[in-house]
Amino acid sequence: MIQFGTNPIAWANDDDQTLGADIPTERILEEAGRLIGFDGIENGHRWPQDDPQALKELLGSHGLAFVSGWHSLNLLDHSVEAEKQAIQPHLDKLKHNGCKVCITCETSNSVQGLDQPLSERPVLDAAGMADFGARVEEIARYCADQGIALVYHHHMGTVVQSPEDIDLFMASTGPATRLLFDAGHCYFGGGDPSEVLARHIDRVGHFHAKNVRPAIRAKVEGEGLSFMDGVRAGVFTVPGDQEGAIDFAPLLQILKDHGYEGWIVIEAEQDPDQRNPLLYQTLGLHTLKRIARDTGLI
Repeated sequence: MIQFGTNPIAWANDDDQTLGADIPTERILEEAGRLIGFDGIENGHRWPQDDPQALKELLGSHGLAFVSGWHSLNLLDHSVEAEKQAIQPHLDKLKHNGCKVCITCETSNSVQGLDQPLSERPVLDAAGMADFGARVEEIARYCADQGIALVYHHHMGTVVQSPEDIDLFMASTGPATRLLFDAGHCYFGGGDPSEVLARHIDRVGHFHAKNVRPAIRAKVEGEGLSFMDGVRAGVFTVPGDQEGAIDFAPLLQILKDHGYEGWIVIEAEQDPDQRNPLLYQTLGLHTLKRIARDTGLI
């Protein structure tokens, strides 16, 4: 069954919390749930972090399920056993809320939140990726034993950014490790989203429907800007925005043809003062549902 979700970073950014700081939490939930009609929402800094039941009740009061939440891995710095201990409270929260996937990404040496050009992001050679992948796979098996699928988020500024990184990472993991395919990060990282998704669809466990404004992407690359510089400038947007470069019809067709069941989440961070979240998220959801009906996905 396909469900459609969103992420609160469209309203209140997690990495730069000045973006959307004035937007009340109640407004985020009211717009995402009753006004727009999403089935669920991912984690954000506004939600209860240490009380799984309070989280369930808060989101449920607005008709929203808890989709999942990001967990930062530090496997390049810490032991696998230490990382198992670090992820356990997060898994407990996910299980309490009926989640099926755990979103992870290696952040120990990432530049995604730093004031550094994306060109300075870390890169692993084949041997380094093989070792890293084996470590991720151990964590993935640990999650799977508890009924949760680890979905790895390829992400700008990290060791898994480019399409080549994704291919190498997927070859270095499996079968427990699943892929969180993010159309926007794939395009931003130099990939053709349809080609990359088609190569790895059999192991895709979660889908982020993020769009990219190519002119701003070019500016980020040309001027050596940081990831967050790009976010603040509006590099990301939603499906259906005419400024975006990504065609989501082929992507949803691939999902349909391979029997994908799970969440399709609009995770498209923008400055809410510049791009009204209610309007953009409504556009994104309506676009995805129209394409999903046309392709027979729903």
